[in-house]
Amino acid sequence: MSTPRPEPVFTLEAIGLKNGAGWLFQGLSLTLDARDRVALIGRNGAGKSTLLKIIDGSIEPDQGRRALSGGLKIGRLEQDPPMGDFEVLEDYVLAGGAQPHEVAALADQIGLDLARPAATASGGERRRAALVRVLAEAPDLLLLDEPTNHLDISAIEWLENWLDRSRCALVVISHDRAFLTRLTKNCLWLDRGMLRRAEVGFGGFDAWSEAVAAEEERTAQRLDTKLRAEEHWLQRGVTARRKRNMGRLAKLMDLRETRRSLDRGPTSARIATESSDPGSKILIDAKAISLAFGDRTILKDFSLRIRKGDRIGIVGPNGAGKSTLIKLLLGQITPDSGTITRSAALAPTIIDQHRQRLKGRTVREVLADGGEWLEVNGSKKHVAGYLKEYLFEPGVLDAAAETLSGGEQSRLLLAREFATPSNLMVLDEPTNDLDMETLDLIEEVIGDYDGTVLLVSHDRSFLDRVVTMIVALDGHGKAEVSVGGWSDWVARQAPAVAASKGGRSVAPGPSAPKKAGKLSYKDARELAELPGRIETLSKDIAAREAALADPDLYAKNPARFAAVMAELDRLRETLDAAELRWLALAEMEAALAG
Repeated sequence: MSTPRPEPVFTLEAIGLKNGAGWLFQGLSLTLDARDRVALIGRNGAGKSTLLKIIDGSIEPDQGRRALSGGLKIGRLEQDPPMGDFEVLEDYVLAGGAQPHEVAALADQIGLDLARPAATASGGERRRAALVRVLAEAPDLLLLDEPTNHLDISAIEWLENWLDRSRCALVVISHDRAFLTRLTKNCLWLDRGMLRRAEVGFGGFDAWSEAVAAEEERTAQRLDTKLRAEEHWLQRGVTARRKRNMGRLAKLMDLRETRRSLDRGPTSARIATESSDPGSKILIDAKAISLAFGDRTILKDFSLRIRKGDRIGIVGPNGAGKSTLIKLLLGQITPDSGTITRSAALAPTIIDQHRQRLKGRTVREVLADGGEWLEVNGSKKHVAGYLKEYLFEPGVLDAAAETLSGGEQSRLLLAREFATPSNLMVLDEPTNDLDMETLDLIEEVIGDYDGTVLLVSHDRSFLDRVVTMIVALDGHGKAEVSVGGWSDWVARQAPAVAASKGGRSVAPGPSAPKKAGKLSYKDARELAELPGRIETLSKDIAAREAALADPDLYAKNPARFAAVMAELDRLRETLDAAELRWLALAEMEAALAG
């Protein structure tokens, strides 16, 4: 017998909110109960932050009704809370009304210096202060708007553990897939003014949203309508998206395996030749470098060889020296000792999300210096077409860049810098303020990029999906290099943690090398044949779609129209199954290879 759903503690009924001459949304309804753990998902500009403000009463809707149970206490974390009127962070935190002892305890746990002047606090310190303020208030319903922005991984994990233990209801907007997957049990999808709900955690969102998109696309075809003008997100629909994911995964696994072979010693490294190995050309070679600022050691005796094709994720606590390491590698500062050799052909582009270049300029001026065309990877593209690739409508072309939302401004800067010729791309926290679709897009761009990537990020899922190596700084001068993604690095720390005795870390003893396994003959043959089969199915689908594009087909031959539609549905299901099977076999092969 199923457990009855608890009574709602909060309700929105047929809410409408005007946006200029039109409506941001109309007829939007929502119920929340005391046990809800909800991920609020939607594209930048869809109205997610506005919806949180309606829920907590900061914004009055133009239509509809808001109701909450008596005594319900709502707390909301803003993306960028104002702190300018407070002398120190403690003043800001205590202004929320929490008890000083609660504030002090939480600040100690999350690593916040309450005496820090508010005016000079960093983004990470301001975010910690905002979290301490809202958590110390002990709300019954907690609304979090991008809570992991500017936090390092240890702070994110602390927040996850705190929320996991808390009994409050939770609605959270976040780009951090790992954070959402761990904490949420329901999904709200705000899309084109509609709010859909699914009783699945964020881990099930992709499958659910792709099923919704595929069904809408099939409905559109049956009605012989064209939704592309209204829904350019469908251009990245279920089949195309999985196909790109398949290719990215294959390339990433190849790059990781190449990097492992180069680190195994001279014998195995000779397997990859200069002409075929994308990681054989050295761009930056740092040997035994050390750097200190006064009594504080940033790096001590650190060496790193960066090759063409590497995707290197730099992680560590806030203030550990991640940005300093990048400046060292690029030659912007000089180490105290050691040497750094750089290729004469090194041509970096640095994407740090600073928005000064947007001031007083239109979108067209930012992208193409006011012209109609720009060059991307050696080919000319019209500025409107290039904008569409980055999920913008052509109508924003001559809009002031500063009028875009924060996420849209970040996306515009990424579009501009990704078009800049380079062989080294440096990205500093590229996932802040971006929606899931834009993150997917960045993953595609990085996957297709022929050069080398240096990436500073605290987004664990993003690191797992794009990098071939991790450089982990501990904040005390030690930097550890590990081939693979974030999860690979964490897994390698487990033996050392288990060996720790009495607070003293003991390095694990040598272990016998793990013998690499391989797929069975049947699975290996299937894996080899699947790409050709997928290509054939894709061509068959394209042929059916071309046939259905004939506006006279239904009128002239309804039976043929119905038959082609049935064939198309069958082929799509077959293609989905083939792509998922390829992904499963490819991951199995990589796991067996160690």
